[in-house]
Amino acid sequence: MLYNLLPMSILKVEGVSKSFSGIKVLNNISFECNKGEIIGIFGRNGTGKSTLLKIIYGTLKSNGVKLFINNTLLSTSNVISSGKIAYLPQDPFLPKELTVRDVIPYFYKGEDQDKVFYAPGVSEFDHLKVGHLSMGQLRYVEFLLLANLNHSFLMLDEPFSMVEPIYINYIQQKIVELKTEKGIIISDHYYSSVLEVSDTMFLINNGIKVDVNSEEDLMKYGYLSSDQELKPEN
Repeated sequence: MLYNLLPMSILKVEGVSKSFSGIKVLNNISFECNKGEIIGIFGRNGTGKSTLLKIIYGTLKSNGVKLFINNTLLSTSNVISSGKIAYLPQDPFLPKELTVRDVIPYFYKGEDQDKVFYAPGVSEFDHLKVGHLSMGQLRYVEFLLLANLNHSFLMLDEPFSMVEPIYINYIQQKIVELKTEKGIIISDHYYSSVLEVSDTMFLINNGIKVDVNSEEDLMKYGYLSSDQELKPEN
C-alpha cells in the first residue's frame, strides 16, 4: 500500500547496464521507486545487486544509466551532493576508535541527535567504541545515522545480513516508519526479512530484471530451491 497523501516524489532509474571483463552483469535494468514505497531486490551472489545500487549512487560507473527525480534528470556524478538519495553500503564506514556517543554529533546537531540516541536499544551500547560493537549493533547504528537524514530516498545494501534478530526487528520497524516520508530500496540475502517489509520486488537473474511477488516466485525463477525453508541464502 502506498501513502497516496504524500507529496509525489518519484525516483526513475533507466537503462542500467554494466559489464565486467566482457561479462554483462546488468542488462538494461529500469525501475521506479515512489515516495511511500519499499522495493526489495533479490539475486544470488554476483548477480549485480550491490553493483546496481553503487551505480545509482554514483560511486561506480555504468555502461549506461539515466536517473530522474520528479522527471528532472540527475547526473550520477551529482547524486551524493544533491542530498536526495542516502545509501547504506555493505562495508562498515564508521571509525572504530570512536564511541557511538562521539559518532552521532558528526551526523546530527542539536535535538536531531535524539533520533539516534533515543532509538530503541541504542542506550544499551552508546558508551561502547564502534570497534567493540556486535555486527547487529554496528549495522543498526549505521542504518540509523543514514536513515534519519532528510533525503527523499534511502538505499540499503545488506542491512540484515549477519545481524542479531533483535536488531533486524528494530531495523524493520524503522523502515516501515520511514516509509511515510521516503522511498526505500533494499537488497539483502536475508530474503524473508525483505519480503516482510517490501511493497514491490524484483529479482536480478542473468542480468535481467524479473518482477516477483512472493516466495513462490523466488522458487520459480531459481533463487530459492523448492525444499528451502525460510532461511537466508549463504
